[in-house]
Amino acid sequence: MEKITANELRQKYLDFFQSKKHIIIPSAPLVPENDPTVLFTTAGMHPLVPFLMGEKHPQGDMLANSQKCVRTGDIDEVGDNRHLTFFEMLGNWSLGSYFKKEAIEWSWEFLTDAEWLGLDPSRLFVTVFAGDENAPRDDESIKIWQQQFEKVGIESGICESGCEAQEDSRIFLLGAEDNWWGPAGETGPCGPCTEMFWDTRPEEGKLSGSHEKMVESFRLMEIWNDVFMEFEKKSDGSFEKMSHHNVDTGMGLERTLTVLSGKANVFETELFEPIIAKIEEISGVKYEDQKNSMRIVADHLKASVFLLADGIEPSNTERGYVLRRLIRRAIRQGHLLGIDQNFIAEVAKIVQEMYGGIYPEVLDPKISINLTQEEEKFRKTLERGLKRMEAIFFQDSNEVKSSQDSSRLLDYSHAFDLYQNYGFPLEMFLEELKKTGLEYSEKDLIREFNEELKKHQDLSRTASAGMFKGGLADNKEETTQLHTVAHLMLAGLRKTLGGDVHQKGSNINGERLRFDFSYGEKMTEQQKKAVEDFVNQAISAKVPVEMNEMTLEEARESGAEGVFDNKYGEKVKVYEIPGFSKEICGGPHVKNTGEIAKVFKIKKEESSGAGVRRIKAVLE
Repeated sequence: MEKITANELRQKYLDFFQSKKHIIIPSAPLVPENDPTVLFTTAGMHPLVPFLMGEKHPQGDMLANSQKCVRTGDIDEVGDNRHLTFFEMLGNWSLGSYFKKEAIEWSWEFLTDAEWLGLDPSRLFVTVFAGDENAPRDDESIKIWQQQFEKVGIESGICESGCEAQEDSRIFLLGAEDNWWGPAGETGPCGPCTEMFWDTRPEEGKLSGSHEKMVESFRLMEIWNDVFMEFEKKSDGSFEKMSHHNVDTGMGLERTLTVLSGKANVFETELFEPIIAKIEEISGVKYEDQKNSMRIVADHLKASVFLLADGIEPSNTERGYVLRRLIRRAIRQGHLLGIDQNFIAEVAKIVQEMYGGIYPEVLDPKISINLTQEEEKFRKTLERGLKRMEAIFFQDSNEVKSSQDSSRLLDYSHAFDLYQNYGFPLEMFLEELKKTGLEYSEKDLIREFNEELKKHQDLSRTASAGMFKGGLADNKEETTQLHTVAHLMLAGLRKTLGGDVHQKGSNINGERLRFDFSYGEKMTEQQKKAVEDFVNQAISAKVPVEMNEMTLEEARESGAEGVFDNKYGEKVKVYEIPGFSKEICGGPHVKNTGEIAKVFKIKKEESSGAGVRRIKAVLE
C-alpha cells in the first residue's frame, strides 16, 4: 500500500470499525479512574474492565478507540527496536455481542484488504492457545484462521507448542503464558487469545527455529492481539465456560506504523524521527553513533509529556515517582550524549507539536514549566551527589590505587546512602564507580541496593508490581464503599469550600481514600469537620444510589459534576445520591449509602501542588 501516516492509520482503524457498527469512544486518561490496582492505564481494555465484567456501557456493546497507554515494566528494555514506555493502542470490543469469527475475520480484513492496510498476507503469522489442564486447545480460532489463509491460497500448517517452524508453519500454538488473558483479579472473566505477527525480514526465506527465538531476534513482530473472554475463574481455581462472551482486541499504533513504513524499528518512523532530530541538534551527536541513548531520551520524554498532561507531577511517591524516574533517566542519557545544559523542555516541545492536534491536553504550558523545574532540581542533585562520591572514593586516591585488596575498600551501602540522601541514581553511581579503579561485583551491589529499597518500603516495588495493598482485586466491597464516599466527599467539599472545587485525581483501595481537589488554601479544622458531617449524614440517611444514562450535555444541564470534561463519550453514566451528590462516573458504587455502615474520617489534608490540595480519609 502507499505510505501512510500515523494520523491516517489511527483514523483508518476507527473508520473501519465504525463501518462495522462500532461506537468510537475517546481515550481515557493515563490515570485509571476506578482501579487502584495499577499505577497507569496500561492497555486499551483497562478503562473498560467494569464493562467486561458485566456492567452495561452507556455507548453500547460494540466499541472502538485509540487509547493512550504507559507501561513501565519494560523500562530497562527501551532502546531496542520495539519496547516503548508510552504508546497508543488501537482497540475494538464486543461486550457480549460478536465473538471469535467476527473478531478474526475483521482483523484479517483490516490488515490485508486493499481498501484498508493492504498488507501482504504471506508475511502474516499467528499464534493460538495450545490448551492446558484448565482449558482446551482453541480449535475454533485455528479453523477460522485457516479459512482466512485459504482465501488467498496460503497453506496454514500448525506448529505445535515448543516445536521449531516447518516449511508450511503459519499457526503457532503457545501456552497460557503467551496466549491466555486474565483474570484481572484472583477471579473473573478470562480466556485464550490469538496474536498476529509480521515477518520483518522475508528476504531470509522460510521461518526457522522456535516462535520464541524468531520474536527475540525481531524476525517476527507482534502487531495485533484478539482476546476471547469465554471462561470465568472461580475462587477454587477452576475455570467455567461463561454464557456472556467478550472480545478485547489491541493493535499497537507504533508497531503497525513500523510495519507499514517498511522500517526496522519504531524509532525510525515519523513518531520518533522529529524528536531524535532535535536531540541530534542539541547534542551535536549523530543518531547512528548513539542510538540507544537517543531512543531512551525520546521515549522517556514523550511518556513524560503525556503523564504531565494528565495531571501527574514529579514526586518521590507513586505515579510521581515513575514520572521523576523517566525524566531523570532522560537527563542521564543526555549527560552521556554530552548535553550539560537544560534541554528536556526543548525536546518535549517537539512532542507537543506532534500530538497537540490529537490530544490537546499535551499543549498545556505547565508541562514545560514542570520539566524545566525538574531538570534544574536534578542537576543540583547530580552536582551534590558527585561531590559526595568524590569525598567517599577519592579522599586518598593513592591508597586506593596501591591497595592489594581494593574491593575491601568499597562499601556497597554507599549506593543506597547516596540515593536516599541525595537522590543520586543507581545507574550514575555505577557509571562513576567505574572511574575509581575499585574492584566490585555489580550484581552484588545492585542486589544489596534493592534489599535496602525494600527495607525502606520504596515505591519502586509498587511500580514494578503495579499494585497497591488492598486493591480492587481483593477488597472489592471496601473499595466500592470508599468510591461512593469519594463522591459524597467531593459534594461536601464543594458545599463547604465553594463551587470552584473540582476533583483533580484520586486513588482508592480497600483501606483508604486519597483525593486531590482544586483549592488554594489549607482547610481549617471546622471545614474538615463540616465535610465529615456531610458525608456521615448521607451514610446515616441510607439513601438509594441511582444511576441514569444520558448525553453529556444532559448531564451538564442536570448539574452533574465531572472530572475530565473532554474525555467522555456521547453518552455517560450519572450516579446520583439524591439530596447529596450527582456525578458523572463509570462506577462501581454501593446500591444504598446504608451499606457503608461506618464512620467517615479525614486523616490528613495537605498540599499536592500549586492550587491543589490532597485529602487522605478512611472509614472507621
